[in-house]
Amino acid sequence: MKVCQEEQPSMKASLADIRAPIAEHLPVFEKRFEEAVKSKVPLLDKVMYYVVRRKGKQVRPMFVFLCAQLSGAVSEATHRGAALVELMHTASLIHDDVVDDADERRGFFSVNAIWKNKIAVLVGDYLLSKGLLLSVEHGDFDMLRLLSKAVREMSEGELLQIERSRQLNFDESVYYDIIRQKTASLIASACAIGHASNPDATKESTERMWTLGETIGIAFQIRDDLFDLGEKDVGKPRGIDIKEKKLTLPLIHTLNKLPKRERQYFVNIIKNHNTDKRKVAEVIKAVWDNGGIDYARQAMFEYRDKALEMLQAYQPSPSRNSLEQLIHYTINREK
Repeated sequence: MKVCQEEQPSMKASLADIRAPIAEHLPVFEKRFEEAVKSKVPLLDKVMYYVVRRKGKQVRPMFVFLCAQLSGAVSEATHRGAALVELMHTASLIHDDVVDDADERRGFFSVNAIWKNKIAVLVGDYLLSKGLLLSVEHGDFDMLRLLSKAVREMSEGELLQIERSRQLNFDESVYYDIIRQKTASLIASACAIGHASNPDATKESTERMWTLGETIGIAFQIRDDLFDLGEKDVGKPRGIDIKEKKLTLPLIHTLNKLPKRERQYFVNIIKNHNTDKRKVAEVIKAVWDNGGIDYARQAMFEYRDKALEMLQAYQPSPSRNSLEQLIHYTINREK
């Protein structure tokens, strides 16, 4: 691998700085999103109020708006595209918590922890239906097609991960297939949908935006891999991926590097002792000692640099500058 530069202080920007070119649009989006998820069913409205009040940084809608501005302007179609992406993202998080039997999301109780799995699944379905109706009612079929592609890939990636986790397949190409589908596809759809909201967008230019978002999404997921192994203290338990038998890039590199006997020892821990904190700590130490963290960081920087290079094809502008900063933010975030 070539040597990539780590983050410099001058590369770091606050979310407020990054949002500056689209600052007038985000409050409008947030208000419309809240209105879009309201329901006449009291229980559903109560759950949606809880979900909306605990939303994250809304990075994906930011990608939608910035990519729309990169070669055009924000329009009503852009706002609908941002809502479509955020509805899908929120639904996927709620469904993921059910699949993973997770009790927390961003430091708060998950929907399934409070209202149980049945209601959580139905709430996720409701959000999906709202996104579909929003697109169909306004004839946004190109944007709906892009999001449908992302949903398909997310589902395939999740199932591929489950299958390969059972086999403990430590092939890097399989790892990249999984994260490209499971994580990167939604960021890819956000970038592509933002661009597609412009009336002069072409199939070829939209595909380039998809590839840009996919590249950013891969770097984003590698950062999450590093968090799980303690690369940053984010206030969360380490080794959750090991407990769930997920083979992340640092772990795959380490297992492939170890002698056969040591590899078998650690594979046995992942298979049969993944809830033993002491043994999981052994695995994490092996990853650090054998260069797994450094290897993954290097790969993350390479994908970052590839995405930044893609942006050079567009004219300099405040939106391009913010997108560059947002790419840095995705791999420099603390959690």
